[in-house]
Amino acid sequence: MPEKVILASTSRYRAALLAKLGMAFDTEAPRVDETPLPGETAPELVLRLAISKAQAVADGRDHGLVIGSDQVCVCDGRILGKPGNFENALAQLKAAQGSRVIFYTGLCVINAASGEHHSLVEPFTVHFRTLDEVALTRYLLAETPYDCAGSFKSEGMGITLFSALEGRDPNALIGLPLIGLVELFKRHGLALP
Repeated sequence: MPEKVILASTSRYRAALLAKLGMAFDTEAPRVDETPLPGETAPELVLRLAISKAQAVADGRDHGLVIGSDQVCVCDGRILGKPGNFENALAQLKAAQGSRVIFYTGLCVINAASGEHHSLVEPFTVHFRTLDEVALTRYLLAETPYDCAGSFKSEGMGITLFSALEGRDPNALIGLPLIGLVELFKRHGLALP
């Protein structure tokens, strides 16, 4: 069994989720170009980036399990990433009003010693309520989710934006589907209770 688990991410959200599993781990920033390829679908994009991130951190290591993850959301057929600022976040939330938005989270675990990797894409659907610009602005100013795909934090006040959620693991919305991660760990021989 590998002695070490490394999260190929500096996301505090992903690190907090991984900590729920009660294991020691390190984090490392992957050096990966996240530009979508021409014609690449959202599931293809997040899977490629999750594998690339894990591989970037696994390269040069002789042991350990490296976790890579990436997430985008799709609204009206358009891939949305992290908004970066208030104006972009407001535009994303306005576009999502009364709509169904699908989040795709790519996940990969690579054994650095053997190069063996297992991966998956976890979809999760969010149904947005219809809210006015005043309510959306109030939300954005209170929670500042500018580093979150889709412009909300479901673990916080973002839950007030939704009428329904569909999917097997709500952790996928935060960026690290733990149910899928436990499955991938098991395939690498790391069994958790």
